[in-house]
Amino acid sequence: MNVLAGEMDRAILVSCDSVPRDWERQLPECSRLAFRVAWSVLRQREDAEDVAQEALLRAFRHRGRIRDAGRLPAWIVRTAWRLALDHRRAAGRRRKRETAAAGCTRDFVAADATDALFASALDSLPPRLRQVMVLAAIAGYDTCEMARLLHLPEGTVKSRLFAARKKLAARFS
Repeated sequence: MNVLAGEMDRAILVSCDSVPRDWERQLPECSRLAFRVAWSVLRQREDAEDVAQEALLRAFRHRGRIRDAGRLPAWIVRTAWRLALDHRRAAGRRRKRETAAAGCTRDFVAADATDALFASALDSLPPRLRQVMVLAAIAGYDTCEMARLLHLPEGTVKSRLFAARKKLAARFS
């Protein structure tokens, strides 16, 4: 993951001379953050890399709208999340079309049953609960950081995290 983040950072920093200094300092962490968020939704490295790169590109294109560099990580999280969901939906539609064209159905089995079970349980959560669970469990953020990134009160983040954990526990019991 660090190699990916470093490559994306260099590509952006080399090609974008007009990036403000405060943004430039945040790009390495933002690229890793975008990748982690995208990977948590897509669970495929190549797709997550594409989505993370697109999120960073959109941030650069809309740099005039994001004047406060302190809001950049939150903007990246929301953008990567939405792009990843769009990518996953498009992939699902594409799979359905391919399956219908071939006239057969295929079962996609994960190599590790535990990962597949957790991924399925995580996917079954409503988007608001899934988002805080991904940020906490996969990206490693605490409730204060998540509240800041998502522009939500800390109590809301805690209650969503509690609800997400409760639903996951019920699914596994």
